[in-house]
Amino acid sequence: MGEAMVTIRDATMNDALGRAQVHYRAWNETYTGLVDQRYLDSRSIEKCLESGKRFGLPYLVAEDNGQIVGFSYYRTCCDEDLVAAGEVMAIYVLKSHQHQGVGRRLMESSLEKLTHYSKVVVWVLKQNLPAIRFYERMGFQMDSTMKSVRVMDKVVLEEIRMVLTR
Repeated sequence: MGEAMVTIRDATMNDALGRAQVHYRAWNETYTGLVDQRYLDSRSIEKCLESGKRFGLPYLVAEDNGQIVGFSYYRTCCDEDLVAAGEVMAIYVLKSHQHQGVGRRLMESSLEKLTHYSKVVVWVLKQNLPAIRFYERMGFQMDSTMKSVRVMDKVVLEEIRMVLTR
C-alpha cells in the first residue's frame, strides 16, 4: 500500500474523543488474541477518554479527512534507571491506516519532539512481534528490562523495553 494522505499535528483539547475512539478500536484490532479477552471486554471509549484526561497534552494525532486515525503520546521517561531519557509511551493507528506510513510518521514526529534526549524508550507487549519489528526498523533495540503490568485481577501484561540511542 502507498502512503496515506494523512496530516500529523499537535493535538488540541478538541481531539480527546477522537483519540479515545482510536485508542479503543486500535486495542481491539491489535490485541485480540494477544491480550486476555476479559480485559479487552472491560474497556470502553469512556474509559479511554478518562485515561487520556489523566495523561493530558502533549500528544500528536494523525488525521485523515478530518478523522483521527492514529495518535502518539510522548514525554520524559519515568524509568528510574534511565536518567534524562524521552519516552514514546503510546502509538496507535487504526488497522485501516496501518502499513501506509502513518505509524512511521507519528514516530518520527514524536522523536522530533524529543530531540533534546539522547535516548528514547518504548515499552511493548513482549508477544507483539509486529510492533517489535516496527520499533526495530525505527532504530530501537531491546534491552534486558521487562515489567509486568497488572491491568485487572488475574490479567497481567508482560512488556519489554526498547531503547533508541542517538
